Amino acid sequence: MKRVIVLAEGQTEEAFVKLVLAPHLATIDKWPEVTRICTRREGGRRTHRGGGGSYEQIRRDLRLLLRSRPDSVTTMLDYYALPRDFPGWGTLPAGSAAFARVAHLEAAFAADIGDERFIPNLVLHELEGLLFTSPRTIAEVLNASQIKELERIAKASPSPEEINDGPETHPSKRLKTLYPEYQKTLHGPQIAARIGLAAIRAKCHHFNEWLARIETA
Repeated sequence: MKRVIVLAEGQTEEAFVKLVLAPHLATIDKWPEVTRICTRREGGRRTHRGGGGSYEQIRRDLRLLLRSRPDSVTTMLDYYALPRDFPGWGTLPAGSAAFARVAHLEAAFAADIGDERFIPNLVLHELEGLLFTSPRTIAEVLNASQIKELERIAKASPSPEEINDGPETHPSKRLKTLYPEYQKTLHGPQIAARIGLAAIRAKCHHFNEWLARIETA
């Protein structure tokens, strides 16, 4: 079985890998090991992992993971609120579409890490965007009271991955506004698992391309 390491943004992405991706990848003799970004060390040991921090922290973690001789290493980092020292940020094409921007950043990311085993991945715009593949499933897991608004949000963008990334309109903010009880680490992976990988891949082509690269690495 091939060893795939996923460097994740936080607990939500970690749970998504374990609950949704791992069972699928196991069917093709791949098994993902997931670890969160280290944002603090005490006494030479990792004492806190999770989103945030600088690109240098991400880069340091990736280099350490690559030294452990995996078959491949990839990332699940939200495009929304990336650190501004991220490679390629200063040369983003003006006025470009979301998919073009993320492709530009991923190319710069790959060049900076400089290892053929590395598969760069930025989640557009964040993991919750994938959930809008099925507004009905969101409503089934949380409650049906907001189904019409969920459907309106989904229909307003060409794809779930393109839902706006503004401070008040990024996907997780929209869910939290509609459902104050929404808990990222609990409900996000649970909803994604109920939607299923096939449905997500059909509507989220950047996510699908990333998973296809892992499958063939």
